Amino acid sequence: MYAWDKHKAKQSVNKKVTRTSERTLHLLALCGGWPGALIAQQLLRHKSQKKRFITVLWVCILLNIVLLVGGYTFLCAQCLLSL
Repeated sequence: MYAWDKHKAKQSVNKKVTRTSERTLHLLALCGGWPGALIAQQLLRHKSQKKRFITVLWVCILLNIVLLVGGYTFLCAQCLLSL
């Protein structure tokens, strides 16, 4: 998605094009696509200067980590209780 949007951003200099919204990029990151988002952001230098975008991306990453750790902890607790 980042590569597609970067391509469209370059095209938009000369003409009107439809781009991927920041909301869509954040939603994909929130749904587990954050590793790819981080890599693409650095490799493509896309959305790397927008402070608000970066802040929301890191909130998505932290939410993913909290949910992952919380879910793992819950499952481990259930396994221990069943012993």
